[in-house]
Amino acid sequence: MNVESTKRRVAGWLRQGVTPFRLALTLALGFAIGCIPVIGIPTVLCAGLALLCGLNLPAIQAANYAAMPLQIVLILPFIRLGQWLFAWGPHQKLNAGMLLHLSPNHFASQLGWLAGEAVLAWVMVAVPTVAVMTAMLTLILRKLSGMSLAQAAD
Repeated sequence: MNVESTKRRVAGWLRQGVTPFRLALTLALGFAIGCIPVIGIPTVLCAGLALLCGLNLPAIQAANYAAMPLQIVLILPFIRLGQWLFAWGPHQKLNAGMLLHLSPNHFASQLGWLAGEAVLAWVMVAVPTVAVMTAMLTLILRKLSGMSLAQAAD
């Protein structure tokens, strides 16, 4: 997708009655949810949030898919941040040798604990990130909105 087609798509959304703030919030939420450190969750979560809150479904999914490479890169940092934030939890180093010595239930418990810590760390990062992204994108989209209205008048 090139820059011109992206501009046309955003201008189309703005002409459909979506306010710059609402579109900015939708894109920020989609991007942040796209970075959640659990594979397979963001698409369903974005769709549910869009339907529940009346957000633009294509816009939130586009932002979600744009964040997918970052999601993969951020899984380990979120796990480490979660371990650091919640140092009181039952931690064990997860490695291939551990798979041979742990019962499946204990391994699932450890993996679930790590995932929970990573998601809580993600929440702590995502909330301020969504606020900042929404503010910045609102300014950009207002400027784009003004430009697209001026172009339509020509």
